[in-house]
Amino acid sequence: MEPGNRVEIAGKLLQLEPLRHTPGGVAVVKFTLGHESTQVEAEAPRKVGCEIDGVAFDREARLLATASLGMQLSIRGFLDRKSRNSRQLVLHATQIEFTKTSFA
Repeated sequence: MEPGNRVEIAGKLLQLEPLRHTPGGVAVVKFTLGHESTQVEAEAPRKVGCEIDGVAFDREARLLATASLGMQLSIRGFLDRKSRNSRQLVLHATQIEFTKTSFA
């Protein structure tokens, strides 16, 4: 991955679409990750919360398709536009780890 567009984030799996395949046969799954943490900004703690839409392909898609809602994940990847004409960002997951079990 080239420098300048790297994301590493942990959170809870909030939504998971069914596994599907591209016309070329590549597995793909869309998901939403919820993140909550405390970050330090301007030397002061700040509570942070967000929901991030994501997509995973191939091996990572097949792995994520086995997950249950509420599971804690750590995801590495990069950001790209949702579509060519969109300004909305989507997290493209290139590495997914299940961190600990949690129930929704």
